[in-house]
Amino acid sequence: MNHLRVLVFTGLLFPAVAAAQPAVNLQHVHGLAYSADGKQLMVPSHHGLAVYRDGKWSKAPGPAHDYMGFTAARTRLYSSGHPAEGSGLVNPFGLIRSDDGGRTWQKRGLEGETDFHLLGVSWNANAIYVWNPEPNSKMRAAGVHFTLNEGFTWRRAEAKGVRGKPHAIAVHPTDPKIVAIATAAGIFLSRDSGDSFEPVAAKGQGLSVFFDLDGKHLWHSSYDGSPRLARTALQGGANTAATLPALTNDAVAYVAQNPAATGEYAISTFERSVYVTPDGGRTWRQIARNGRGL
Repeated sequence: MNHLRVLVFTGLLFPAVAAAQPAVNLQHVHGLAYSADGKQLMVPSHHGLAVYRDGKWSKAPGPAHDYMGFTAARTRLYSSGHPAEGSGLVNPFGLIRSDDGGRTWQKRGLEGETDFHLLGVSWNANAIYVWNPEPNSKMRAAGVHFTLNEGFTWRRAEAKGVRGKPHAIAVHPTDPKIVAIATAAGIFLSRDSGDSFEPVAAKGQGLSVFFDLDGKHLWHSSYDGSPRLARTALQGGANTAATLPALTNDAVAYVAQNPAATGEYAISTFERSVYVTPDGGRTWRQIARNGRGL
């Protein structure tokens, strides 16, 4: 447990990769998402966006930014983070958006002010939630904030009931009022735009949250001496544990679902390994190990 706390909070600092290493090497992973057509899995890393497609890894077209809070809606990508060296862009990004799969990015405000490590968007509804680390020109305080107009205005949520240092945030695919947060104290769910939260059944510290694209379940990972992944029904609250691949001194950091084949999910871990399941988590195939594509 103590080791995982270090793993979670140290910012995942890894040594530089020598020039002889493969072109795609996952470092400082801060997100995981499928493309809308389901043909590629996107993994944001310290030096740009890596893509897994047709059984092969490649570097995606577009700038080699250090993406933070990377997440996908049906037709757009959203992120925060830091610009690539020599790009001339302002650091940090604040909120940025891509309409072309990460090839180009548009500024949506707060550039030079805030780096949102915790950022969630609704797959279908126009809702973006962030955990703001400190006050900025549009947010007077730290905490949960959301926008329904692409960052033009933000509202602060009360976030009553949330305990512990936040690790992840996710938004329901169709209902902008439903949001989940994973913290060091567990998993919390809100149905009133983040004003109040209730705990979701989970053991140990919460690590990640993800809503199924049909809006019926919430996936959440945690750690209590062993890594765990579970799925909770939003109606009825039934909690089902998922079978994980063998994870040694590791845990699930991100979850994503293929919108074109909804039984297929991907997970990435804190040690930068990536797995894919075609059957809702019954069996897993590893496609990256410790940052190296397989």
